[in-house]
Amino acid sequence: MLAAWPPANVPARLPEPELARDVFDATPIESRDQLVATLEAGGKPKSAWRVGTEHEKFGFRKADLSPVPYDGPRGIRQLLETMEGLLGWRRVEDSGRLIGLLDPVGGGAISLEPGGQFELSGAPLETIHQTGRELNAHLAQLRECAEPLGIGFLGIGFSPKWSLAETPVMPKSRYAIMSRYMPKVGTLGLDMMFRTCTVQANLDFADEADMRVKMRVGMALQPVVTALFANSPFREGKPSGFQSYRSHIWLNTDPHRTGILPFVFDEGFGFERYVDWALDVPLYFVKRGDTYHDTAGASFRDLMAGRLPQLPGERAMMSDWENHLTTLFPEVRLKRFLEMRGADAGPWRRICAVPALWVGLLYDSDVLDAADRLVREWTVEEILEMRRAVPVTALRTPFRGGTLLEIARTIVGLARTGLSRRMRLNEIGADETIYIEALEETVADGETPAERLLEKYRGWWKEDVGPLFRRYAY
Repeated sequence: MLAAWPPANVPARLPEPELARDVFDATPIESRDQLVATLEAGGKPKSAWRVGTEHEKFGFRKADLSPVPYDGPRGIRQLLETMEGLLGWRRVEDSGRLIGLLDPVGGGAISLEPGGQFELSGAPLETIHQTGRELNAHLAQLRECAEPLGIGFLGIGFSPKWSLAETPVMPKSRYAIMSRYMPKVGTLGLDMMFRTCTVQANLDFADEADMRVKMRVGMALQPVVTALFANSPFREGKPSGFQSYRSHIWLNTDPHRTGILPFVFDEGFGFERYVDWALDVPLYFVKRGDTYHDTAGASFRDLMAGRLPQLPGERAMMSDWENHLTTLFPEVRLKRFLEMRGADAGPWRRICAVPALWVGLLYDSDVLDAADRLVREWTVEEILEMRRAVPVTALRTPFRGGTLLEIARTIVGLARTGLSRRMRLNEIGADETIYIEALEETVADGETPAERLLEKYRGWWKEDVGPLFRRYAY
């Protein structure tokens, strides 16, 4: 039987609890300053900076490539119970239903996205080598539990085969609330919930000034990263017309809580401005005890003042704020760390490439300064236009007389420099640059993962997405 991750030398710092469940903290919110202070408290000395990686994947029946339901024999619930027995992790339940597992000694968490996408929220780790080992252990453990159930897993940005109606629904209370609300604010919000998968890197900052630079660089470069990782060209068994259909969906989900945030580039941007924006984003829910109260569309400011129509007299607690922050979906999300959210899910090498790219760009001061100089003269309008275009044209997107491919080559080169300068070696003496080799291949030939998949689909796959599941499953 495989050993559970992480090994004993991983820092014993619990992952953010909302990765597997919504939190509870009854501390009353007395003022806006309290909320600003929660973000400011995320600042850490460079010696304490870590990187966390979250990745999602689609489960499927190997026998017929159908989606895996929650209930029933050989379903998601049984898979979670089997993994619980293997790992010894703590159960996370919602109304008595098993919805996730949490490592009680500071590792990661396993959770379910709305359509059954299986997510590993990794531990905060010191090196990308540790990330690779964490990922290897998780996938090996998952295979050990899933293969007897006839379940396989595929990393891709959008469900390539199943319709929304065919996609299962996971029994999480917050998802029921979101499902009712999404069609009111966007045309593709349900597709975002049930049919997308991503890889996300979480990184630390030193203080407000450091956060500001990293947030601006991260926000400006997200369209380029989306292009580099474009890996969702199919929809219901056919080409969708997009290289990253996942990123197109995010443009049509909910304009109040998604996308590029122009105010990040304003003079004087900091924690206060982000808090003010977050306070103006409508609520989804308020949790009291085990009950999720549907407050979708209501104001957090009204909750703070005790005048929320759905819960008259009820006032905001710190857990309400922590949970609310998890329902905001900008391209870079600020909590007590920064979340880089622009990449499609993909194969093993590209999972590790996401944190490697961002660590290389943001954790070396000279490289960060170079990246800042690169994006500093870009206008907000140019960044927004890039973001609108990349779902279709990816690295071929025009930009300032060239294309995003040239920008991608520059940032991958900068990341290599940053990773090399860190000098974090594995057991055979290799540094962390090995994890961006997949990106170097992409910028060398200019072909995205989506374009490679489309070539196979139109060639020897004979316009059938079935081989995608068989050849690219983990």
